[in-house]
Amino acid sequence: MPEFKEFPLTDEDKKLIKAAEEAIKKGYKEDWHSIGASLRTIDGQVFSSIHFDATVGRISICAEPIAMANAIMAGHEKLDTIVAVKHPNKKRGRPDFQVVSPCGMCREMITDYDPETKVIIKTAEGLKKVFMRDLLPYKYKEPNL
Repeated sequence: MPEFKEFPLTDEDKKLIKAAEEAIKKGYKEDWHSIGASLRTIDGQVFSSIHFDATVGRISICAEPIAMANAIMAGHEKLDTIVAVKHPNKKRGRPDFQVVSPCGMCREMITDYDPETKVIIKTAEGLKKVFMRDLLPYKYKEPNL
């Protein structure tokens, strides 16, 4: 894994993970909603959401941009930290909630809105908090014309 600047996980980060777990517990519907996300703004407000699946997968909406939209609609544009968790599924061998990395589209969107946002991810060494931008090297940018 490349070297990223890492930030210590705080008690507030652990609460953020729990908030994401609570969101997907509340909104879970097997085979439709399996990811919950929570984000904390720089002023400490927490916004949560679940993802929305669809029969046609390409129109599914991830939980992270929904949480971002909730924050932005409430007047909070500066993000601090975001996390996504997957609901347990014993039939598929997942007995516990799991922190999951954001998909590429979410990485792009989050760094578009606030490149200073940090994300909690699961690695072979355990949970880590890093800049989202580090998960998206060589991000697309409009060339200066």
